[in-house]
Amino acid sequence: MQTATELKDDLLWGAGEIAAEIGRNERTTYHLLERGELPAVKVCGRWVASKAKLRMYFAGEQPA
Repeated sequence: MQTATELKDDLLWGAGEIAAEIGRNERTTYHLLERGELPAVKVCGRWVASKAKLRMYFAGEQPA
């Protein structure tokens, strides 16, 4: 189980942060998020993704 600090460090808030992590522009990332093509959820209107889950997804280890 992750500690609160580890969890905070793992989370990316907003399409901009997620885009920077995956090396895409914000607009493309937003469309991928809206189509459900990335492992993320909306929290209070903002996209939230886990760095670890994104890495696993791109390594082919988990579905979106």
